[in-house]
Amino acid sequence: MNVLVVEPGMAPYEKEINGLKEMQATVGGLITASYPYEEPVAIVSNDESILEGMPFNRSIEGGYGGIFGPFFVCGLTEDSFCSLTPEQMEHFKKKFHQAEILIAVKGNEPITLKVDPRPHTPPDQPKHPPKKPGR
Repeated sequence: MNVLVVEPGMAPYEKEINGLKEMQATVGGLITASYPYEEPVAIVSNDESILEGMPFNRSIEGGYGGIFGPFFVCGLTEDSFCSLTPEQMEHFKKKFHQAEILIAVKGNEPITLKVDPRPHTPPDQPKHPPKKPGR
């Protein structure tokens, strides 16, 4: 299924995930799902992210608080996860584009500072561009 992956501090990116093991690898452990939106999508995250000390990722409106560690957004069928539609993919790319820094918490609402994200670097590309030879 084609999902949108959101990692702390990074720009969201599309990824093809197949099966439970790949879902768990994407979030770094046991999965849990949240359903904060009226449209048929789920936020799938690590069930033990806070216990594992994962960094804050993004806030979720509507009393859901925030998500720690990496998560992905996927579509929903009547009884399982599925790919996002192209329209959903674009909507959630925009929604989660800005990275967030957790400043404080008031009740269940995180107070964050929105910042420009670092671009996602695919695993087959170097993290830093090669340096140009000096003169």
